[in-house]
Amino acid sequence: MSEEKTEKPNWLKIKPADLEKIVIELANQGKSCAEIGLTLRDQHGIPKSKLIGKKISQILFENKIQARTEKDLVKEKVTGLNTHLAKHSHDKKAKRSLMKNSWVVHKIEKAQLA
Repeated sequence: MSEEKTEKPNWLKIKPADLEKIVIELANQGKSCAEIGLTLRDQHGIPKSKLIGKKISQILFENKIQARTEKDLVKEKVTGLNTHLAKHSHDKKAKRSLMKNSWVVHKIEKAQLA
């Protein structure tokens, strides 16, 4: 495995307090940790929040903000697929997607119990 670079790049000029403010703002918009990381990378030029000090999930935990988990996101998708299939019972692609996403929810729940 390659070793990760943990020091801040010299071209990155953002302060940790500014980073926390951006992360909290994005979380209040309803974005997950992964989406916040992508936004930081694409729009703010921050390769990893960990380089500036803390992980995104750690910032959210310290500010008592509940981040949307992968399980929540998949459950929302399953709910949407169920409502779609109630109207369009012939949609085989949606049925397959529902089966796959139901399996993912089951796998996540099983991992949390272990």
